[in-house]
Amino acid sequence: MRLQGVMQPLKDNMKFKSITEKISEKTFPINIYGISESSKSYIINGIFEENDNSMVIVTHSDVDAKNLYEDLSFYTTDVFYFPVREVVFYNVDAISGDLRWARLKVIKEILQNERKKIIVTSIDSLTSLYTPKEYYLRYSMIIKTGDNVDLKEISKSLLQCGYERVEVVEGKGEFSFRGGILDVFPPTSAYPYRVELFGDEVDSIRTFNTESQRSIEKVKEFSIFPSKEVIVDDEGRKRAVQTINEELKNIVANVSNLNKESVEKIKGIVGKNIELLNNTYYFETIDSYLPFFYEKLDSFFDYLDGYTFIVDDFKRSLGKMDSIYYEFNENYISFLQRGDILPQQNNLLLNKGELESKLENSSLITLSSFLNKSDNLFNTVDIGFEEITLNKYNGQLNLLIEDIEERKEKKYKTVILAGTRPRGERLVKTLMEKGISSTYKDSIDKIEAGEVVITFGNLIRGFDYPELELSIISDKDIFGETRRKHSGKAVRKKGVAKITSFAELKPGDYVVHANHGIGVYKGIKQMVAGGTTRDYLDIVYDKGDKLYVPVDQLDLVQKYIGSEGNSPKINKLGGAEWQKAKAKARKSINEIAQDLVKLYAARATLKGHSFGKDTEWQRQFEDEFPYEETPDQLASLEEIKSDMESDKPMDRLLCGDVGYGKTEVAIRAAFKAVMDGKQVAFLVPTTILAEQHYNNFIKRFSDFPIKIDMISRFRTPKQQKATLQALKEGNVDILIGTHRLVSKDIVFKDLGLLVVDEEQRFGVSQKEKIKGMKKNVDVLTLSATPIPRTLHMSLTGVRDISVIETPPEDRYPIQTYVVEQNDQLIRDAILREISRDGQVYFVYNRVQSIDSMANYIRDLVPECKVGIMHGKMTEKELETEMIAFMNKEYDVLVCTTIIETGIDISNVNTMIVHDADKMGLSQLYQLRGRVGRSNRVAYTYFIYTKDKILTEVAEKRLKALKDFTELGSGFKIAMRDLEIRGAGNMMGSSQHGHMASIGYDLYCRMLEDTVKLVKGEIENEPIETSVDMKVDAFIPSSYITDEIQKIEVYKKIAAIEDVNDFMEIKSELEDRYSNIPDSVYNLMDIAYIKSLCKGLYIEDIKEIAKELRFKFVKGYKGFEGIYSVLLKQYKDNVILYFGETPSFAIKLDNIKKETALEYYKKLLEDIS
Repeated sequence: MRLQGVMQPLKDNMKFKSITEKISEKTFPINIYGISESSKSYIINGIFEENDNSMVIVTHSDVDAKNLYEDLSFYTTDVFYFPVREVVFYNVDAISGDLRWARLKVIKEILQNERKKIIVTSIDSLTSLYTPKEYYLRYSMIIKTGDNVDLKEISKSLLQCGYERVEVVEGKGEFSFRGGILDVFPPTSAYPYRVELFGDEVDSIRTFNTESQRSIEKVKEFSIFPSKEVIVDDEGRKRAVQTINEELKNIVANVSNLNKESVEKIKGIVGKNIELLNNTYYFETIDSYLPFFYEKLDSFFDYLDGYTFIVDDFKRSLGKMDSIYYEFNENYISFLQRGDILPQQNNLLLNKGELESKLENSSLITLSSFLNKSDNLFNTVDIGFEEITLNKYNGQLNLLIEDIEERKEKKYKTVILAGTRPRGERLVKTLMEKGISSTYKDSIDKIEAGEVVITFGNLIRGFDYPELELSIISDKDIFGETRRKHSGKAVRKKGVAKITSFAELKPGDYVVHANHGIGVYKGIKQMVAGGTTRDYLDIVYDKGDKLYVPVDQLDLVQKYIGSEGNSPKINKLGGAEWQKAKAKARKSINEIAQDLVKLYAARATLKGHSFGKDTEWQRQFEDEFPYEETPDQLASLEEIKSDMESDKPMDRLLCGDVGYGKTEVAIRAAFKAVMDGKQVAFLVPTTILAEQHYNNFIKRFSDFPIKIDMISRFRTPKQQKATLQALKEGNVDILIGTHRLVSKDIVFKDLGLLVVDEEQRFGVSQKEKIKGMKKNVDVLTLSATPIPRTLHMSLTGVRDISVIETPPEDRYPIQTYVVEQNDQLIRDAILREISRDGQVYFVYNRVQSIDSMANYIRDLVPECKVGIMHGKMTEKELETEMIAFMNKEYDVLVCTTIIETGIDISNVNTMIVHDADKMGLSQLYQLRGRVGRSNRVAYTYFIYTKDKILTEVAEKRLKALKDFTELGSGFKIAMRDLEIRGAGNMMGSSQHGHMASIGYDLYCRMLEDTVKLVKGEIENEPIETSVDMKVDAFIPSSYITDEIQKIEVYKKIAAIEDVNDFMEIKSELEDRYSNIPDSVYNLMDIAYIKSLCKGLYIEDIKEIAKELRFKFVKGYKGFEGIYSVLLKQYKDNVILYFGETPSFAIKLDNIKKETALEYYKKLLEDIS
């Protein structure tokens, strides 16, 4: 017990002893009064330690539950937070799953009943009804190595308990199934599992990474837990379909002519749901159909049998309970009348009387701040404590010291929480300097009267218990707001894969063949030619001409990505137009490559400033960061620092999700630059953001003598002039500003680092200006969704890229809904947010009609105040509106996407986006990052207009967003957006035409080769080698069935460049698809032979009569060295040919067929 000494005074207290006696005598209900805020968790933990039963703590709101959960986590790890399940009556298209995963984890904990625990939740959970718990137990499986399993059965029960069958497992609640391999991702585990079978026996089980699909480590066993909260077996499905149809019949029979419309509506909804149910055991709003599936539903009490119930703030919880029932009934009636739901959906809540009697009969303890006899439903035993919640010191140490001295005199036991260990140890020193002796202890066995002990950990507020003579001061009281550190294992994700090619190929896609142009891909065809079997890609060109491309030449074929929405012109086979288009593009590519390389060469030869190693101050500054750094943050920081310490100018792109702490990394880099006596420019896209960063910087640098200033339109000309003067003289260390920073009249004395924030917001011309600003300055660019051009540049290795993809602790996932426009939904969403004192963004992207939209919302929700913001307003107006909104003068802000530029308002936790299908993905994503910046659950509704046929692109967008409801997918969004939107202008606007004419991928590849040529990394343009040997080389369908994955593997094999690639692919195939067949080995050997020949400038390998001939490129001069090796080592088996096109041949008679490929590999390795 780490906090033995902290808990002891409570356990020795007579009142507390009487509580534990009453509990063991089962004298309930008990009412404990006089305690508030964080001191509740102290008493609750005391009861938990002395009581044999598990406990449930029920609060009146989700926020309170979360806070109590955080406080309790300070004392014990056996505490779980159960988020509320929302019942959605609307006909929703997609709901994000994060809260569901969290609930399933807790349900699993409850059912496992291994050790006693505390569950924290809000009163809403008690009112709901749940799937009978035996279903969870029945559908929980443990799979061990050596077990015999029936895959048909497993796959059926996975479907029934809510898993979705996919080709490749990428997210929780999915499973896939190929050959003898089952991949499954249980919602309760951190990694998916791969089960390899031998016949029906489990041969091995490994965890694997969803991004690379490669195994991580072997495990002996794992458990599968249901992935949805409605488990549907065949019987339940039958019952549901039957009851639903009966109800529907009744409605149709009893309807008057007035309500025809709502009957049609409910028919449509039910029809669709039943069809889905019959096919997949699931539909999106199945939760609200719960009563149809089971004879009897379980209440939360059934799950928590034998638990002690603690209801916090009893009076308010009862009030909340009344309003839950009231709201549910109101909603239910209005939905019923509109034809959205069926009558039996009323049975989703526990009967209110029943709930009250269950509470009364449970082991109940209530907590309240005051004793008020008239509150309670039932007679209670009252026990009161005296407790004082402390004031916040907000960094004012002198006040803290006075208080500590006073407590020492009173002989109090004082515990100070410092958040983290280094901070605690620093605090001991600081207090020592002020003449107060204290000790730092990791675990506290005992505290003497009058002693001050410091330890790590957090509580939300500190408190005094005068009668226990105990005082606990929390880190937040001393240092102001900080976050809890979690002792979780951080899951380290590996760096960013360089993307070699974009999308997977599907039949019907446009493809580009490097030598023949654009055609339509029809699929894979297996053909036998000259006695050997091969797979070919079937591509159709203009006038129905067909081209069969052997799969070993797959690297010549790429999916066509051009400009969005335009389909390309299909080329004629053998026509000249493709060569022309390619030549044109090549010309322009050469020009760009020259410019690019000049720019980067200039940067590479320029000596930048090499910064010194970290100073003592730097370390102190970094320690003051109140949050736990994520592993990615630390890694990025390392990369940035080593860039700064080298003498090459840094040019690094830091991608990180919205709110993942990119700014902190930049702040530390800035600090490092200032420590070396350099100035820092921090460039931001908007004035509001400049203001925000300025305040952040001032706060973060407050303990250090560093001068920070800002230049923007809010400063008077006089102030600006003074700033410019100080800048020239070197009296400003860090200057923050909008693009005013790059204007001519700004002169730095000694600029060392330029930080560009939210890069995607600057126009091309501004970017060029920034580039010209300083050739030898270190540049750090921050962006949450890098735009394709920069993304691609950095992936082609011209710029360095660091990625932060681990979310900071305590960021809740954002509950995302994709749903049709619906007045009732909008009204409910706004009212729900306002009822928890929050605010709402309503994003509407048309300035002309934004006023009428605002009026529409005023009519819809008359109880709220609505403000408006859009880009056509002057900076001054925007500023006033924004500040008014921040000060809560409005509840709803109707605005255009102007808010996506990174303004932090933590009180806004609901966002409704109108016509979401019309916006770009990265834009929607940025928008979504504007909510969920505090520790409440945030909601985003992406709304599209009813009955409008979605364009395919828009549909893809909404689908992608649904996939990206997890935090941390900005980088993936950029990738997906790149596919959907086409590449945009990679180098400048003139490029766009060429790119569209030859497709994005080919363009990038030509560019990369040209850059290498110009840089002098390679001497000649790379050649393509064609191979024609008589061996079976293909992937049999029995090995990989899914065409898309097959193409992906063919692509990987075609891209083999050396032995390492070869071994890498071998291990990947064995890992993902089990043992490799011979025909696949042959394919890999041929690819490897091709890569060796490429290096030797051999452009053709052909089997003729009795020899295998290797032909060099025309006019190749370097063959003499090669020939001398051949004569030395292989003279009996080779024939040499000279002339303008030299070549050599291997005599086939002397070589065994089985070992032929190995022989060729060795020969080519010898002469390479």
